[in-house]
Amino acid sequence: MRVIAGKFRGRKLKSPPSLQTRPTSDRLRETLFNIFAPRINGARFLDLCAGSGAVGIEALSRGAAHVTFVDRSRKMYALIETNLKTLKVDEDEIESVSKEVLEFLRKRAKQEAVPFDMIFFDPPYAMDYEAVLDYVGEHATRMFAKVGVIVVEHHRKKDLKEEFGRLKRYRMLKQGDSCLSFYQADSQ
Repeated sequence: MRVIAGKFRGRKLKSPPSLQTRPTSDRLRETLFNIFAPRINGARFLDLCAGSGAVGIEALSRGAAHVTFVDRSRKMYALIETNLKTLKVDEDEIESVSKEVLEFLRKRAKQEAVPFDMIFFDPPYAMDYEAVLDYVGEHATRMFAKVGVIVVEHHRKKDLKEEFGRLKRYRMLKQGDSCLSFYQADSQ
């Protein structure tokens, strides 16, 4: 696994040691960030179920101002930390959290935290996507800056609803067995 573009371009990242974690492929990451290109510079990015941190690191490499990495696994949290240290990422640009996604989002919604511009959510395929998407959709005004985007990576055979609260799907992209569903929320 490697960083595709930006200031860390070509740098190798450590991968998860087991097949229980399914990293986002280089090709899918490249497609995602080609779509995000006009929005990424200066953005606040949240990488949920971050695994190795490759998607969030790609966001940093391409100009995101700040990335928050969230993964419930202590092993993945340690892997993210290792990858960030290897790249010598400035600590002001990142936050790493080892928590369940909903627990993190609930705590965050109660705080006066700076909202995100983009969220990438790549859970294990067996996870309940809808509970997280419902929560984000209900709390869009606290989660997002003016207009926020959440991208969900899921198996191409998994059907997700068109709307979750204030989230509305505006694009779906299929690549191999994976699919990216793009939802937008107007937080105003």
